[in-house]
Amino acid sequence: MKTITILSGKGGVGKSTLTSSLAVLLGKENKIVAVDCDVDAPNLGLVLGLEEGDFQSWESIKATEKAQVEKNKCKSRKACLSACKFGAINWLNEENMPHINDFLCVGCGACVVACPECAIEFKPVENAKIGIGETDYGFPVVSGQLKIGESGSGRVVDAVKNRAYQLAEDLQAEYLIVDSAAGIGCPVVASVRGSDYVIMVTEPTPVAFADFQRALEMVRFFGIPHGMVINRWDINEKFAKKIENYSRAEKIPLLGEIPYDKRFVEALINLKPAVVYEKDFEEIFKEILSFLPMLG
Repeated sequence: MKTITILSGKGGVGKSTLTSSLAVLLGKENKIVAVDCDVDAPNLGLVLGLEEGDFQSWESIKATEKAQVEKNKCKSRKACLSACKFGAINWLNEENMPHINDFLCVGCGACVVACPECAIEFKPVENAKIGIGETDYGFPVVSGQLKIGESGSGRVVDAVKNRAYQLAEDLQAEYLIVDSAAGIGCPVVASVRGSDYVIMVTEPTPVAFADFQRALEMVRFFGIPHGMVINRWDINEKFAKKIENYSRAEKIPLLGEIPYDKRFVEALINLKPAVVYEKDFEEIFKEILSFLPMLG
């Protein structure tokens, strides 16, 4: 089984649009599992026509820990108050002990270290859920959702990918296609780690290209083979040419260039992958697939 991850750096440059269309085409002749690793704002399922109610067997997971007070141990010395730099601890005067706000606690552990009585401990908390949805295109989507106000999205991504690997083994899938989170933080590192190939998508704007370059550093750090796609290349042809020159200089395979077309937006509005909404788009995405070394 091979893992193909779609990464952008900047959000909103067409990562989910690319993932959904490649998944549909790849799934026509192969057993695949699609994975949405943007657990803060998952939308791959939506692009593939699935709403939350279409996902089966949502399961809660405990992928982070938070500080909790052991009341019988607390001696009211207030050392934890000054230790917390996130304002997550306030003092309950009536009970003469601290109260930790779960929404503000980031699990840094400073209060645990500061307490002389060891009255604060880390305990696992439910911070996300994972579900599996069956698309109309013959393959499942594994998606995770971080609970509002919770942290630990990197760990949640790991849990989502592990669930996807289990499902792929059960189905004897040949490919795992991963829609990464945006940015270069922990969720993105978790999304990319272990990939066999990364498709990096950008657009011809200075902001998107700068974020692309930062994401590229991470991919190269892990030594993962990669190529790039320029989305909406014709909105700024001069800058697109600059990116093309960069790809040649840096020896990054240019897998394809996708033009701006309002039908891509219409496809999203209608909850359909671009290649399903408009058959004319198939050749664009088939060309991208044709350059992937594991498919050649």
